[in-house]
Amino acid sequence: MKVVTFGEVMLRLSPPGVGRILQTDVLTMHFGGTEANVAVSLAQLGADTAHVTRFPDHTLGQAASGYLRKFGVSTDHIQYGDGRMGLYFLEMGAGSRASQIVYDRVDSAFARIQSNEINWETVLTGADWFHWTGITPALSQGAADCLLAGIQTANRLGVPVSGDIVYRSNLWQYGRTPQEIMPALTEGCTLVLGGKALFNEIYGLSTDSFQEAGLAMMDRFPMIKYITDTKRVSVSASHNQLSAKLFDGETIHRSRQYDIQPIVDRIGTGDAYMAGLIYGLLTFTNLQQAVEFGVAASALKHTIPGDVNLATVAEITTLAAGDSSGKLKR
Repeated sequence: MKVVTFGEVMLRLSPPGVGRILQTDVLTMHFGGTEANVAVSLAQLGADTAHVTRFPDHTLGQAASGYLRKFGVSTDHIQYGDGRMGLYFLEMGAGSRASQIVYDRVDSAFARIQSNEINWETVLTGADWFHWTGITPALSQGAADCLLAGIQTANRLGVPVSGDIVYRSNLWQYGRTPQEIMPALTEGCTLVLGGKALFNEIYGLSTDSFQEAGLAMMDRFPMIKYITDTKRVSVSASHNQLSAKLFDGETIHRSRQYDIQPIVDRIGTGDAYMAGLIYGLLTFTNLQQAVEFGVAASALKHTIPGDVNLATVAEITTLAAGDSSGKLKR
């Protein structure tokens, strides 16, 4: 399977372990971005993946490309140009102290991307899936226009499209609102990740349940075949409970619930779910199996440091089958 993702990759800087920035003069470094995290996760599952983005034309941009290549993601279609590397600073929480993130990504090289910089016909020919998130169109008009061109090309080529309709209000700073931009992007989606409250806010719906919201979304956007969402209960920063559901227009397929403790790293767990679900939809005929695989992938990501999920198909399949013992394998 060939999967293409599109979005910004940032440099993550964190104090060692669960320390605070105030305590340290050393910051550990990872690269990550929600769409690229999906590509890396799928590459570990054996998929042929490619990430499309725009990096600054200097050492950090080259290092970020090298990071993606190290995990088997094609960087053939990455652009380089002016602008800076987006950053984010993470303090990892523990127990009753929540994790905290500070973003420093204004005027990044990716935010300066223009719609004519990517040859989407070349990128998407032969692809089996195209994935995006709501973070990308929030960054700039150019990013939104470039994404729309990619979705429209995928539709023309018959490539399924997934959209994670994540909403971060503080990112929309260039004069447009998600209510103006998101509907045109969602029109081309096969799979959408989101819940009732988010759909009501972004698309102006008035629904009272996940199923009702799903039916309303499918009625407004006829290309949508699946609506999915995750449910997280935060007992503490170190202890979460996780499950998911997938609606196909008739049936809600609900996963088992995972009790996850201790959490090593929560960043990228939603991306791990999407990667697992995409893999499941492209591999299994059973929708229940697909959603179970996705949630098991996300549960395993909680045990892996960094932004990306490095779990294998065998590990995810074992957990999805009910073996959560963590028994030493020799």
